[in-house]
Amino acid sequence: MTPRTPYTLALPGGRTLALGVRTLVMGIVNVTPDSFADGGEFLDPGRAADRALALEAAGADLLDIGGESTRPGAEPVPVREEMRRVLPVLDRLDGRAGVPVSVDTYKEEVAQAALDHGAAMINDISGLAAGPALATVAAGAGAPLLLMHNRGGSRDMYQQAAYRDAGAEVVAELGAVVDRALAAGVPREQIVIDPGLGFAKRADATLAVLADLPSLRSLDRPILVGPSRKSFLSAALGPRHPGDREWGTAAAVAAAVWLGAHIVRVHRVDAQVDVVRVADALRAAASGAGREEAESAAASAIGARS
Repeated sequence: MTPRTPYTLALPGGRTLALGVRTLVMGIVNVTPDSFADGGEFLDPGRAADRALALEAAGADLLDIGGESTRPGAEPVPVREEMRRVLPVLDRLDGRAGVPVSVDTYKEEVAQAALDHGAAMINDISGLAAGPALATVAAGAGAPLLLMHNRGGSRDMYQQAAYRDAGAEVVAELGAVVDRALAAGVPREQIVIDPGLGFAKRADATLAVLADLPSLRSLDRPILVGPSRKSFLSAALGPRHPGDREWGTAAAVAAAVWLGAHIVRVHRVDAQVDVVRVADALRAAASGAGREEAESAAASAIGARS
């Protein structure tokens, strides 16, 4: 069991988010026609907002709203179209969602508009590939910035998926991304890192990066892990539709929690909340906590909010 450093993120509006006491679950809402796991299901803003609220009711601690598919081969979405998809959902959630809402975008214009419409965090899957502007937006709004390791865009990420030591290379490259965010004015205390499972990584590299998750502790930032329904799970399960990878997702989530993840990002919140509860209880027991402390850790994960 890997020790987990506690952190606190400051959110716009004076709220805070505690990380590390227990594992937080981020629920995914894709407002897209072509996402690999649920494309088209929540393209309607009303359905997407209802989905987000249902995920919160199922135990999500965070909600992540995205308007562009990032599956391999996906085409980029123009800024106006991404806003057209995402902003009406944020408007419907404003004042109704009881948990922080993140916007999944790498475009500074979308990020700024989303923050203006109630989003509290920016989740950048590009690792500031387009330059520092997105980081400047986050810094100006006082919003946490989630930075993921990636190489290239959705159309060409596998052209750069060659590694000699995937774990070490991801740590080094994420460290450089963190430095770019710091140079743009984002406080270190507001940065979350994500190793980018499946992004510019084939299955063997993805599994190696997940297994080597503790090495990311050297960057001294909270860790988000997103294994949900991804194709690397087929290396162990065999060919399956993404929706049939939920048990494999559960195994990856449990491993991520054990290895020190602060946040796990998933599609099916109800099932993965149960996984996280048990994994957190095991962490408490392994850390030397007595029975009372271990039971308290498990109980605190049930419907708790930071």
